[in-house]
Amino acid sequence: MSVAAVVLLVTGVGRVAKAQSAPGLVVSTAWVAEHLSDPDLVVLHLGPAAAYATAHVPGARLAAASAFSVAGQREDGTPLNLQMPDVETLRKGLESLGISDTSRIIVYSAAPAGVPITTRLMLTLQYAGLGARSHFMQGGLSDWVAEGRPTTDVVPEPKAGTLRALTVVPLIVDGDTVDAQRKTAGVRVIDARTPAFYDGVQTGGSETSPHQTGHIEGAVNVPHTSTYDAQGKFKSVDELRAIFTKAGVKPGETVIAYCHIGQQATATIFAARLLGYDVKLYDGSFEDWSKRPNAAVTNPAIKK
Repeated sequence: MSVAAVVLLVTGVGRVAKAQSAPGLVVSTAWVAEHLSDPDLVVLHLGPAAAYATAHVPGARLAAASAFSVAGQREDGTPLNLQMPDVETLRKGLESLGISDTSRIIVYSAAPAGVPITTRLMLTLQYAGLGARSHFMQGGLSDWVAEGRPTTDVVPEPKAGTLRALTVVPLIVDGDTVDAQRKTAGVRVIDARTPAFYDGVQTGGSETSPHQTGHIEGAVNVPHTSTYDAQGKFKSVDELRAIFTKAGVKPGETVIAYCHIGQQATATIFAARLLGYDVKLYDGSFEDWSKRPNAAVTNPAIKK
């Protein structure tokens, strides 16, 4: 991807405050405010239902995770917390959010901590073939309120959209694919968890179902929290490029990212998209990898 293309792609990243003439992957609150009355605009609010009922962007719909993700299981029957729905279930779920073939979709987080679930929806929309019409509102509801823009407690009447059969983009990979490609030239496996988990200082999972300790052998660490700031804004292109370069991710590589269950990694994937990388999500992530027979795991905390 050319430098010019990347610049166009990331219009709105950083501290952009003015309205944009055309929507990029990231849009400003000003752009959204100017286009709220557009007939095909669908604004989706990601956050707790109780808070949504109190204050949200006028016209925004509450996007429940159940509309775009499901719990699943491995082939041996052991559970997985988070998976992409089958294509027809996903189509119906997106329709339930009011999305149609002609929709321009704005996704925002109710709070900075909600960035990963918001980017999970962004990735799902891309997977569903709607990526070109889907946009992340930089700063979310926090910026919207801080800028004095109006909120409402009025919940819009439910109105289903109409989507033709989805043309799925192959963004989801499984453990077999990760294992086969993790040492392949041109592919970079990224662990998006915070360093304590990557370094083997802390173990993920639950007390009854702990994950293995450490990370997938050969993976590099780009923590999801390093890609956006405390206000939930994605960092500038230059800052993101420096982060990925420091981790050893090279231009032109295909990025396969994972985390604990497949949500936090989508923020790192979103940042990679802003830099023009081809991206994939290991759905199931370390929860799945930990249960694989003879899974290749490196634990830096163990001294050799």
